[in-house]
Amino acid sequence: MSNYLLAAGTAGTGLVAGIFLAFATAVMPGLARGDDRTFVAAMQHVNVAIVNPLFVSVFVAPLVLLGVAVFTGPARWWVLAALVLYVVTVLVTGAGNIPLNDALAAAGPGEDAAARQAFEDPWNRLHLVRTAAVVASFGCCLAALVRGA
Repeated sequence: MSNYLLAAGTAGTGLVAGIFLAFATAVMPGLARGDDRTFVAAMQHVNVAIVNPLFVSVFVAPLVLLGVAVFTGPARWWVLAALVLYVVTVLVTGAGNIPLNDALAAAGPGEDAAARQAFEDPWNRLHLVRTAAVVASFGCCLAALVRGA
């Protein structure tokens, strides 16, 4: 059973890593090429759309699955490292990216340039940190699976 928990936690961590990596390497660089209004409107829409049951479930599941697997599964040190890195991902998201998303959502008409300037660089820096953390977490999960097999 514990191997299944680890495998499911690995899958969830990998899915989140993929989403975050796609944002870092394609979505944000693409939006950076647009004008202020396009950037702000697109990010406002994305920030609303991503808060859905499927994404939230995939985002939260690794916390639970890895949290249990660290006590019941193989290669516990790798799983613990994966869990700690995933917690970093969640904390950066909750303490950094989400407040920036909320501030961007509050931007009114005519505030696009100022809203983008306050949002884009800080959000991208935080996103890079959480992307690195979740990719490293995924790597630790893979190591745990290999070591525990």
